[in-house]
Amino acid sequence: MAPYDSDSSAGEEEEYTETNVLLGYASKDADDDTISRLGGRPEWLDPSSPPSAALARCKVCKDMMVVILQLNGELPEQFPGHERRVYVFACRKKTCRRKEGSIRAVRGVRIAPGSKAVVAKEEKKPAPTPAKPEQPKPISNLGETLFGAKTIGSSTGSANPFATGNSSTTAPSNPFASSANPFSKPAPAPEAKPAESKPQEEDSTVGKVEEAVKALPQSFAETLSLNNPQAKSDPPEPAEPWPAEKDLPAPYPVSYLADADYETLDPQPAPIPQAVQMDVDDASGAASGGKEDKEVFESTMDADFQKFADRLAQNPEQVIRYEFRGQPLLYSKTDPVGQNLSTGRSMPRCANCGGARTFEVQMTPNAIAELEAEELGLEGMDWGTIIVGVCDVDCQARGVGEGEAGYLEEWAGVQWEELTMRR
Repeated sequence: MAPYDSDSSAGEEEEYTETNVLLGYASKDADDDTISRLGGRPEWLDPSSPPSAALARCKVCKDMMVVILQLNGELPEQFPGHERRVYVFACRKKTCRRKEGSIRAVRGVRIAPGSKAVVAKEEKKPAPTPAKPEQPKPISNLGETLFGAKTIGSSTGSANPFATGNSSTTAPSNPFASSANPFSKPAPAPEAKPAESKPQEEDSTVGKVEEAVKALPQSFAETLSLNNPQAKSDPPEPAEPWPAEKDLPAPYPVSYLADADYETLDPQPAPIPQAVQMDVDDASGAASGGKEDKEVFESTMDADFQKFADRLAQNPEQVIRYEFRGQPLLYSKTDPVGQNLSTGRSMPRCANCGGARTFEVQMTPNAIAELEAEELGLEGMDWGTIIVGVCDVDCQARGVGEGEAGYLEEWAGVQWEELTMRR
C-alpha cells in the first residue's frame, strides 16, 4: 500500500488544478440530499431498527455521544445494491477531549436482496486441488469458490464424498463360514458384526453432512467471518436500546452538506518550507543535542502543518474531504496517526471480516466552526482532522440478513490540534 501523503491524488506534479478529492461545504439550506449533514440527531437506514446504543457511547466516560457528521455514502459503481451511511460521533464532555475513544465512527449498510457482494482480491483464497482432477466440478456457490467445498445435494450426479460405496461396505468373507468338515455349519455370529457396523457408519456420515451444510456460508460477510477466528468465536452482542430523547445530550445544530465540488487548486510552484534546517553532526554538538533535536522536530512538525494549512486555504470553507480508497490530507506526520499512515502502514483491519480498511472521508477544522457557531464558550473541540477508514469490501454485520440494516464500528483516526507553542 502506498504511503499516505498530503498531496492526495494530485500526484507528484508541481502544478495542478484539480484532484479527485470531493469537497463538502456546509449550508443551512437543504438541497436534494438531506441525509449528508453536520450535527443533528442520527437518521438510521431503518428507523424501526436502530443500531445498538453501545456504538455511540464514549469509551472514556461511557455516556452517549452526539453526531458531528452523517454522510450518505452510497457507491453504486463499487457496491451496487448497497445503501451506505457513515456516522461520526463525538463526546461533548470537556474532560473526555483529546482522549482515545471520545470520537467514534460507525458505518451502516443495507444490502438489497439479490445484490452480489464485492470480493476483494486479497481476501480470495485458492481452492485446494480436487480429489479427482479428471472430473472438475463447476463453481456453483461462494463456499466452493473460496474454500473449495463441494456443494451438498448437487444435481450434477457426482459421488457424495461423504458416502460409502458398495465395495467398501461389503462384508468381508468369513474364514469360518466354510470348512473342510462337511458336517460343520456356517457360524452366523461373525457375519452379523459387519452388518451392524454399516448403519452406525451411515449415521455418522449423515451427521457429518448435516454439520457441513450448517457450516456453508450464507453470505459473503459470513464467509469472511468463518475465516476470522476472532469473529467466529465471539457471537454478536445483544443490541443496547437507545435512551429516551430527553436523556440524550444536546445535539449540535444541523448544517447540510448541500454543496460539493471536486477540489480545485491554483497552479503554483511547490513552496519551500522556511522552517526546515540542515544539521551537521560534529563532536562539539553532542552535549547539546537535546535542544537541537527539539528544534528539528518542531521544524518538521511546522512544515507538515503548514502544508496542511496551505492546502485547506485554497478552499477555506470546506468541512469534509471525500475520496473513497484515496489518501487523506495529514494534519501532522509526527503523531501516532500520522506516523502510521505516512510510512505506508495500513489502518487497523476490519474487526468484522478481517479484511483491509481504506480511507473514505475526513473532517476539517472548519467543521468545528460550523458545529459550534452557536456555542457561547471559547473552549470547544480541538482536533485538527478526523480521518475515517472503512471496510474495503463494505461487509455486513454478522447475523444481518439481506434487506436488513446493519451497523459496524469503523476506524476514526483523530489528529489533535497541536498545543506546542510555535516560534
